[in-house]
Amino acid sequence: MNQPLALTRAEIFPPLTPTIVRKTFLARWLAPLLSAAILVAALWQLRSLDVAATLHLVPRSPLFWTIFAAGYLVTPFSEWVIYRRLWQLPASGILALLRKRISNEIVLGYSGELYFYGWARKHATMVGTPFGAIKDVSILSAVVANVCTLGLALVSWQALGALHFGTDAKVMTVSAASMAIPSIVTLVMRKTLLTLPRPELGRIAVIHFLRIVATTLFAALLWAAVMPAAPLAWWLALATLRLLVSRLPLLPNKDIVFAGLVAFTVGRTSDVTAVLTMIAGLWLVTHLLLGAALTAVELVTMERTK
Repeated sequence: MNQPLALTRAEIFPPLTPTIVRKTFLARWLAPLLSAAILVAALWQLRSLDVAATLHLVPRSPLFWTIFAAGYLVTPFSEWVIYRRLWQLPASGILALLRKRISNEIVLGYSGELYFYGWARKHATMVGTPFGAIKDVSILSAVVANVCTLGLALVSWQALGALHFGTDAKVMTVSAASMAIPSIVTLVMRKTLLTLPRPELGRIAVIHFLRIVATTLFAALLWAAVMPAAPLAWWLALATLRLLVSRLPLLPNKDIVFAGLVAFTVGRTSDVTAVLTMIAGLWLVTHLLLGAALTAVELVTMERTK
């Protein structure tokens, strides 16, 4: 009796073929237009921000700035790891992913995905369905973030009650649990909604989970570096609230919204509120200055290469 032949990994997961990119109007002008939008939004918001007052409150400790830089870069770096495997993304893709994040923060939520799609069509070796890959990565990011938010809410539900939101912690936890519904729907309909191979989807989900853990940890360390005497329960509750705010769609400047929500719940005169407002302002200043610099350089480089 003949023995069945063992399939190799290449036969199970055949290599993807490169996508042929045509120089359409969309591919030629999408990235420049969104880059210009980032630059305009950065300059517009910078006019109303008291940069000097914000920087005056910032600690001079090297530890603070090390944590801040690590927390800022972990998201674009994790996405670069994802797209490096999918599309052989070059090292310069880190700058594009930085602009993607800045666009989401200061222009409009998910506008960064549109910018990155236009950039990647011209600079990366795209395979399969490019827009489908970006869609899959975004959907998995939302699913993993919802699960992590729910898990953190369950762990810190008692600390959430201390923030006096006008309702008890159990109600808030149940409300947070409602975020699991779209995640469950996504998992049930994954064959219809998602296009990447299952092993790739699992790997991307793991990277998203590690990224969320890292960003949450860096945020807590950043707060603790400024206020080391604050109890751990506060940081758990605030980390949960920060994740909840991050799940709000189409909302730019989420750190500013987060700081405003904390000010509303614990009072504007609180030391915690002052610290979070300072850090939120610092995030915004970084978005604005870095976004203006990166997009200005990109627009000048494009003009020279025409």
